[in-house]
Amino acid sequence: MGLSLATAERWVERWELQQQRYAVDREERFTVIADVVEHVTAGQGTRPLVVDLGCGPGSLAARLVRRLPGAEIVAVDRDPVLLELGRTHHPDAARYVDAEIGAPGWTWALNLDRPLDAAVSTTALHYFDRDTLLRVYRQLAALLRPGGVLVNGDHLPQDDTGPAGIAAHVGQCRADRQRVFAHEDWGSWWAAVADDPELTDLLAERRRREAPAGTGRPAELPLSAHLELLRQAGFATAGPVWQYGESCVVVAVR
Repeated sequence: MGLSLATAERWVERWELQQQRYAVDREERFTVIADVVEHVTAGQGTRPLVVDLGCGPGSLAARLVRRLPGAEIVAVDRDPVLLELGRTHHPDAARYVDAEIGAPGWTWALNLDRPLDAAVSTTALHYFDRDTLLRVYRQLAALLRPGGVLVNGDHLPQDDTGPAGIAAHVGQCRADRQRVFAHEDWGSWWAAVADDPELTDLLAERRRREAPAGTGRPAELPLSAHLELLRQAGFATAGPVWQYGESCVVVAVR
C-alpha cells in the first residue's frame, strides 16, 4: 500500500490548507506546543522522547522535529490513509504507529524503551467521553517521567461559569477570517481523496475500521472538565498556557 512521494506531497499540502478552516491560529498553536516541549527538555543529557497522539499525516511531528532535530518522536493514529501520507511525506519526522488511542494494548504498541518527556496532541482528544479520557490521561501519566508534560492543543469550550458564548463567538469570528485562505473543507478533501487510485486500498481499510452507523460522538467536555480529569489522573498541575476563543493549549505537568 505504498504511495509515491508526489501523491503524498499533493494530499498533505491540501490537508494543511483545509485544516486552517478548523484550528484557530493553527500555526501559532503548533509553535506554542513546540515552545513547551523545548522548554521542558532543555539541558537534558538524553535525546528527548515525545509521543504525538492522533498524529494524522505528521503535521505536528514535522514541525517539532524542525525545532528539536535531536528528538525521537513516536506518532500514533488509527487512520491508515493519514498514517501512510505521513510515512511518505514526513518519513524522517517520526516513527509512525498504527494504533487506536484508548483501545486495549495501545500503549504497548508504542514500543517505548524509556519514560516519555512529553506527550503532545492537536484536535484529537476532545472526541473522547469522560471515562475514556480519564483512562487515557492515567495511561499517559504512567508513561511520562516526573516533570514530563502532556501538551494538548484543542477546541475546549468554557463552562457556564465563564463567558462561554462570547468566547465561542470570538473564536468563530477569527476562524471565519482565516477561511478565506482555505479552499476546501474536511468533507471535500476526503471526497477528492476517494478519486485517487493510489489510495484505493488504504481507503478500503479506513472504511473497514469506521465506527458502526449510528454511533454518536460524545458531547465535548469543557476546559474545566479536562483540567479536573488531568488532576484525577495523577498530574501535579494543569492549565492553559495559550488561548483564543475556545482554541487553547493546555499543559499538564507530571
